[in-house]
Amino acid sequence: MTIGCGSSSRTSSCLFVLLTRGRRTHRNGIFGDGFQFWIHSESRKPHLKGMEKARWLLALVLGAALISTDVASGSSNSEHDLVFRIAFGSCSNQSAPQPIWDAINKFDPQVFIWLGDNIYGDNRLPFRIFGKERTIGPWKNVRMFVPSSPQEMLSRYNKAKANPDYSRLRANAKVIGTWDDHDYGLNDAGKEFTEKVANQKLLLDFLDEPQDSPRREQAGVYVSYTFGSLGKQVKIILLDTRYHRDPLSSDGTILGASQWTWLEKELMGPASAITIIGSSIQVISNISATTGPLLHSESWGRFPKERDRLFRLIANSKRDGVLFISGDVHFGEITRYDCAAGYPLYDITSSGLTQTVEKAVPSPLHFIVRFLAWYTPSTMRVKSSSCRHRSCTYGQPNFGTIEIDWDATPVTLKIEVRDTNGLPVTGVNISLLDLQAQSSTMKAREHQSHCTLEVSLPWIVRYRLAILFYCLVSCMLFLILAWFSSLFFLTPPP
Repeated sequence: MTIGCGSSSRTSSCLFVLLTRGRRTHRNGIFGDGFQFWIHSESRKPHLKGMEKARWLLALVLGAALISTDVASGSSNSEHDLVFRIAFGSCSNQSAPQPIWDAINKFDPQVFIWLGDNIYGDNRLPFRIFGKERTIGPWKNVRMFVPSSPQEMLSRYNKAKANPDYSRLRANAKVIGTWDDHDYGLNDAGKEFTEKVANQKLLLDFLDEPQDSPRREQAGVYVSYTFGSLGKQVKIILLDTRYHRDPLSSDGTILGASQWTWLEKELMGPASAITIIGSSIQVISNISATTGPLLHSESWGRFPKERDRLFRLIANSKRDGVLFISGDVHFGEITRYDCAAGYPLYDITSSGLTQTVEKAVPSPLHFIVRFLAWYTPSTMRVKSSSCRHRSCTYGQPNFGTIEIDWDATPVTLKIEVRDTNGLPVTGVNISLLDLQAQSSTMKAREHQSHCTLEVSLPWIVRYRLAILFYCLVSCMLFLILAWFSSLFFLTPPP
């Protein structure tokens, strides 16, 4: 967290000027939350002149006031502890069994990041194909989900927070986070949702955000944190993809003007060895491009202008070491895009802690889910022989991990998606040298293999899942008709 003198970016310099306007200074300690400060050395000057004494007292008063207001700043937080072990997750139903916290606690992260759907605060209506209110099917006329009351939301947050294993994590790690649609208050909702202001307070209470934090006053829950000392800093930027988001089919904005301005300042600011951008929805993968028109999920790919703007911003910032983490889709995977920033941009998706695609179907049908995951084309997914399944996706409860080896030369990152036993199901090792535009060691063949967007695939490849589905439906209808025909023709006349 930075202390500001009018703005957070100018704070430290303002205090430095106020406190060092003397002939001799010395470093005296740590100010507040890890902030270095300087004061006058009085060892050779027993008495301060009136003007100097007034300036010194003013600086102390100003510093105290700034700490009380800016230390909880929603836009920039800083701690000097070296971070080398981070965990993250999403999609956690507070009413479902949550054995995965034991594996997360055994991983012993220094930081845990919530990526949204931290609770399921809305209510799902029954499946209805026919009737006055139809929630599914081609004649759907009402939402599948409806908002719950503020009291229900609070009760669900309290239930999630009271989980003993999660409480143990909170005691041992710094827990930070953003939200997605179900803890925002309504499935697939955006800026039009009327309860977002009240629900923002509930989320920040859940995350133990200080009551005087400016994050409680801003429109949205976006925030950034910086951990570690110079040369070994990890910057974590958490986006709000709900508060300002336009309708899904609009190709409008996801972040809104104020959040874009803030994000530009964050990325154009001081360099960090690693920058992790947390988005509740996937940034790199655009699964809707290959599962439509059967299924649709939210992603930055459904807002192509916004995603292009994000990629341009990263490239123009000349910032090395950027990677994404995301949730939402109820399975885990690692994707990569090589043609945006001059080096590969990775997106590690962990979803969910309790809610996953395979848990939504009976166990005997899991093989169908895995086959469809393999059969659906993906140009961005990172695949290797070490993956648990051939598709290199994982549809059971999972969490994500990032381990940083600061002692290695060059520094390396071990990135994994892990199961409820803490075992990796997919992963990748990355050298920081490969996340630098000037010294990226990508081979040309690898570079090309992760540059084709899903929407650019030939139609027969892009829509092969839908083609398979309609072929199977056609075959089933043909067999049913053939069966009825055989009954009609084989039945002897009376």
